[in-house]
Amino acid sequence: MDRILRRLNAAAPHKAGDVEPPFAVASRTGNVHRLVSLNRTARALGLKRQDNLADARARVPHLLVEDVAPSQDAALLERLADWCDRYTPLVALDGTDGLLLDITGCAHLFDGEEALLVDALSRLKQQGFVVQGAVADTPVAAFAVARFGEGRCVASGAERAALSPLPIEALRVDVDVVRALNRVGLPTIGALLDRPRAPLANRFGLELVRRLDLALGHEKEPISPRFAAPLVVAERRFFEPIGLVEDVEAVVFSLAGQVREALERRCEGGRAFELALFRVDGAVQRVVVGTSRPLRDAKRIKALFAEKLKVDESVLDAGYGYDLIRLAVVEAQEATGQQLVLSEEGAAQADADLSGLIDRLGARLGLDRITRLLPMDRHLPERQTEFVPAALVREDAVSWVGFGGADFGLGRSEHETSPSLEAAWQELPLELPLERPLRLIDPAEPVDAVAMVPDGPPLRFRWRRVLYKVVRSEGPERIAPPWWAGNIDADVSGERATTRDYFRIEDEDGRRFWLYREGLYARETTTPRWYLQGVFA
Repeated sequence: MDRILRRLNAAAPHKAGDVEPPFAVASRTGNVHRLVSLNRTARALGLKRQDNLADARARVPHLLVEDVAPSQDAALLERLADWCDRYTPLVALDGTDGLLLDITGCAHLFDGEEALLVDALSRLKQQGFVVQGAVADTPVAAFAVARFGEGRCVASGAERAALSPLPIEALRVDVDVVRALNRVGLPTIGALLDRPRAPLANRFGLELVRRLDLALGHEKEPISPRFAAPLVVAERRFFEPIGLVEDVEAVVFSLAGQVREALERRCEGGRAFELALFRVDGAVQRVVVGTSRPLRDAKRIKALFAEKLKVDESVLDAGYGYDLIRLAVVEAQEATGQQLVLSEEGAAQADADLSGLIDRLGARLGLDRITRLLPMDRHLPERQTEFVPAALVREDAVSWVGFGGADFGLGRSEHETSPSLEAAWQELPLELPLERPLRLIDPAEPVDAVAMVPDGPPLRFRWRRVLYKVVRSEGPERIAPPWWAGNIDADVSGERATTRDYFRIEDEDGRRFWLYREGLYARETTTPRWYLQGVFA
């Protein structure tokens, strides 16, 4: 009902003296429509929940009715849960119309639990919600006082007095148990508190006794928040709301400085940052950026959010302004200190520049779209590399072993010092033979080739309707599937991979190609097929 009335009031605000028309929400059960929610005017006219819609319209002809929309109600409750993040990061959904907040360690930021409760309820009422809440040491006690009591702040240790006058339904036990207790003259929680537990458990079940223990705090009940609590949080509240992009970026820079100090104490760097902007009207906007390496520099954090907002300006819709901005570190990673002065520039500076570029592009396009080639342990040339997100790959993982015996960081233990890429390249010969093309054709294109013998090099071949005559050839370079790998490199059709003989050939015009013959003659196939997989530059 709150969702519908807020929408109608926004479209046509009531003037002073106007009377709200009777309104109801109906749900269909079988062939019968029943009322599930009513506003104050409809209740004043004598309508009740679960009334038949036809009977209700007969009694109140001018009754306005809408069908129930559970998905829209759930979306509104999710938005309210996001808004409640201003009080605590641990917010859980409580049924279809309630929220459960764990404010442990947060109440002092709002001058105590009572002030926090008053602030939350008053803000929600200003947004058009009919709301009631309670604060207690246990979730069961808070639920019972909020929904079946007057809603207040229950002092620590005063749960018995607060729960005693409430009905058994406040414990959220089975309906059959409630009816059985009412039949024997135990309609309230207070009637059960001082009774022996064994007879209650034998007659009404263990769940009733467990709910009593949870309500009094004898047994702990953990809540399941929607999101995990962030590792580091910094926020700024404003007496007067702000809305300019320049002001938001300045606040982000200030909060990033606070986050940096916290990360330095933890010897960590952030890998994912979330910026939450709380609008005055209750809407919450979130912006998330990721990094390729642990980061805690305030300028770079601000620059990442600036890039994100620059790409999608619709993300920042201030409306009537923001009264709270929060910067949180969602994911962090160990980051040891680095020498910033009196050090040689080189690979370290290059790595920093590369990670900065990845972060900036990732903020604009998304980190999953910035990829790098990662070497794979496969025997087929077209499968020896794979594109992976650049932010998730360590620098030593994208280095190959070989090229004249140089080792680019692979095959070493974590205790050994790996030489830099620059030093490794300096050890290479001045001229390296290019045994394979830099770019491969994937999938390889079939060609018509003629060879003198089945296992010999091609004499001429036709590719893309052009005939090439071979004048020089090198090979074969035989690549066969490893016997221990099974069918791991089978093609898409499911056929088992066969042996390939690769040839580097040159035509009469000096063009060089990389061809292979698939299948060993008379052992794997009777008609070997030829493919072109690359062209040398």
